[in-house]
Amino acid sequence: MGTSGSTAEHPGRALWLSTIAFTICFAVWTIFSIIGIQIKQDLGLNDAQFGLLIGTPILSGSLIRLLLGIWTDQYGGRRVYTVVMLAAAVATYLLTWARTYPEFLVAALFVGIAGGSFAVGIAYVSRFYPAGKQGTALGIFGAGNVGAAVTKFIAPFVLVAYGWQTVAQVWALVIGLMGIVFWFFSEEDPVVRSRRERNEKPSSAWLELEPLKSIQVWRFSLYYFFVFGAFVALALWLPQYLIKVYGVDIKTAGMVAAMFSLPASVFRAYGGHLSDRYGARRVMYWTFLVGVVCTFLLSYPPTDYLVKTVSGTVSFHLEMGVVPFTVTVFVLGFFMALGKAAVYKHIPVYYPNNVGAVGGLVGMIGGLGGFVLPIAFGVLVDLTGLWTSCFMLLFLLSTGALVWMHLAIRQMERGVTDEALRQLPELPEMEGIHRPEHVGALSGAVLTDWRPDDKAFWEGTGRAIARRNLWISIPALLLSFAVWQVWSVVVAKLPSVGFKFTTAELFWLAALPGISGAVLRIFYSFMVPIFGGRLWTTLATWSLLLPAIGIGYAVQNPSTPYPIFLALALLCGFGGGNFASSMANISFFFPRAEKGNALALNAGLGNLGVSVVQFVVPIVITVGVFGWFGGDPAMVKSGTQEAPLWLQNAGFIWVPFIVASAFAAWFGMNDIASAKASFADQAVIFQRKHNWIMCWLYTGTFGSFIGYSAGFPLLAKTQFPSVDALQFVFIGPLVGALSRSATGWISDKWGGGRVTLWVFSAMMIGVLGILYFLGIKDQPGAFWGFFAMFLFLFFATGVGNASTFQMIPNIMRKEMDRLMPTADATTRQRQAEKESAAITGFTSAIAAFGAFFIPKSYGTSIELTGGVQAALWGFFVFYLICIVVTWAVYTRKGGLLHDIERRGRLSPVPQTVK
Repeated sequence: MGTSGSTAEHPGRALWLSTIAFTICFAVWTIFSIIGIQIKQDLGLNDAQFGLLIGTPILSGSLIRLLLGIWTDQYGGRRVYTVVMLAAAVATYLLTWARTYPEFLVAALFVGIAGGSFAVGIAYVSRFYPAGKQGTALGIFGAGNVGAAVTKFIAPFVLVAYGWQTVAQVWALVIGLMGIVFWFFSEEDPVVRSRRERNEKPSSAWLELEPLKSIQVWRFSLYYFFVFGAFVALALWLPQYLIKVYGVDIKTAGMVAAMFSLPASVFRAYGGHLSDRYGARRVMYWTFLVGVVCTFLLSYPPTDYLVKTVSGTVSFHLEMGVVPFTVTVFVLGFFMALGKAAVYKHIPVYYPNNVGAVGGLVGMIGGLGGFVLPIAFGVLVDLTGLWTSCFMLLFLLSTGALVWMHLAIRQMERGVTDEALRQLPELPEMEGIHRPEHVGALSGAVLTDWRPDDKAFWEGTGRAIARRNLWISIPALLLSFAVWQVWSVVVAKLPSVGFKFTTAELFWLAALPGISGAVLRIFYSFMVPIFGGRLWTTLATWSLLLPAIGIGYAVQNPSTPYPIFLALALLCGFGGGNFASSMANISFFFPRAEKGNALALNAGLGNLGVSVVQFVVPIVITVGVFGWFGGDPAMVKSGTQEAPLWLQNAGFIWVPFIVASAFAAWFGMNDIASAKASFADQAVIFQRKHNWIMCWLYTGTFGSFIGYSAGFPLLAKTQFPSVDALQFVFIGPLVGALSRSATGWISDKWGGGRVTLWVFSAMMIGVLGILYFLGIKDQPGAFWGFFAMFLFLFFATGVGNASTFQMIPNIMRKEMDRLMPTADATTRQRQAEKESAAITGFTSAIAAFGAFFIPKSYGTSIELTGGVQAALWGFFVFYLICIVVTWAVYTRKGGLLHDIERRGRLSPVPQTVK
């Protein structure tokens, strides 16, 4: 760039004049999105011809950007910007003389001159600001994309009242006046002014084109093809889409389409700010991730399903209404705005003296998307007959961009650590031109220097960062537990709102989240070292929307087929998988002296999600929390009275919190470079026999906790139908979560193995107590005895969760003496800690299967014997086996932990995964 903002007298004036001018230019550039609809009707065009018409100005405006960018670098933005606006004014006015389709195409070609203004403004504005403020400044300028929304807001009313010709004449007058205003009130940029003071001639166009020889510029431009090209394409296509799909008039279509164009424009300034503060890479990840989700939802066509069941054929209809459509495109537009700013953040950093040329090329490639995609949209509609096919294409584009970017980044960072990692560019596309002066200019949130056990580092900067990550992780984990266990409450209420499922089918639904969560947890436990904690926490939190929204819609229609509920139950398992990765992530942030407390907070407060869901859901389903947007209630009989029940709120209530938590994770958490490891590095645990033994024991403690949590609501309802147990069931998981957090010191003092023996003995007593009160369940007070025994069981499982995990590091340290006899003590300790972390993650995954087996055991027992007693006797025998295994392998004289626990040489290494 060469000149700071301090040499310019009025950088603010240059920015705001340029932004207003670009807003008007963009309004003119997208004028065919409104007047093109009337022209299509007048000429009888098909969808492909319409796509070519609205795309032609985008083509010319994109192609001219490269040339205009070069001229701006040579002659200054003031004069080039003025000429562009005056030329566009003439072309737009002459548009009213066109009568045939070829004439309209030629006219549209010249109207596209207005779109070239972007390359001019980017080069002009960037020269007024230093590097640290360019992202924000260019983001504000780029918000001029809001001109597309201006056209959609105003043009339909002018068109209906006076005709499309008047729209063109008014737009031509406004852009012409703006060109004159810009000339008289703007000033030359600092580079041009300095060049004139030194009597230097501008560099030749060939020198300006020199950076374009770099393949990095062209590869990087492909990102802009989606974030900007798809934005322009949708800005042009949506009015026509809304009219055809939802049958609205052109005024309504313009207003709804503006709900996409408006956030996709004005929030570009915010995207620039986020890029300056958090790094361009992080913002681009969010753009592509949300783009994948939104385009997937939008691409699903209206569908009628016919499902054959044993009782006949069940039909239901699936279609996105205009309100959810508007909300979804608003979200998509918002993140496209962030992505546009993130892309252009790179240009003035890497090409300070060629912003016009490089910005022109990137803008040209992106703008070509605005030409190619509308034509492709029209061709796809003609070929497939599906209006949603445009979003199917965008889904493929966004998914491809996300996967390509992520794999390229991982390939660049593979095998690189510490200082060398910090020196790398944000994106591999820039690696060939990355220089020392670029280091850190676009940095994200990766912590390349992380030494929590260094007291000075920890006190100075480490503790604050670690605590921020912890307090963002806790609500995300709590929501994961809530979504995982929400099904246990929903299932108990399904018969009340008209679903005719058998008891066995209901228990299947209650059990499936447990098995899917357990399976996912096996994979999730290895994900943080591979993908990074921040990215994986964000993805995992975002995935909770699928079951939450799906439940909200499915429970509103009693004809929804059973297989749909099976699928939703499996999707709830996303929440079950999340805490394996959550706990592994947090374990990397804290020193050994504070790791135990941090992980206890993360695990214990995260477990409270089970209690929260069983407390909150019974309340929110009795109130119309979301008004008309949440859907109508079902009328449920209670004796002689009828009361409304909004069962859909059981899913919808979590949606805003999930979105907020996902945002917080992405913008507030960090990745730790030293935490990276491959799956092969962690897979050594599968060769350790104690890994499999501890899986069995931890299934007895945590598997019981989560299984009883999942099955208790339905069990209480089936065994004591006269008692409204749902108002009390949250207390059991609450007791288990709190006892797990508060009793870890017992295992540190007496030994995890010995405490585990006592825990399984207590759990056997608890099962016998439950069997006793079920035997007298018709007598007064039997429910409260039954309930008290379950609370006792929950308390014991919490203590056992802590004690079993306390055993693992001591086991592995003892084993390393045998497995690595020739290694020094430091090497053995490091290997023991690595394997302990991996084993705790894997055992938590296996134990989560308890969330499936316990509810399913209840259902199978009822189906085969008419009662749940057979299942409970099975649990009793299982706990007896756990006692025998714990004693025989670990606590007896000669057992692996006997000497350690009896002599007080405990190694209270904190647990790493709950």
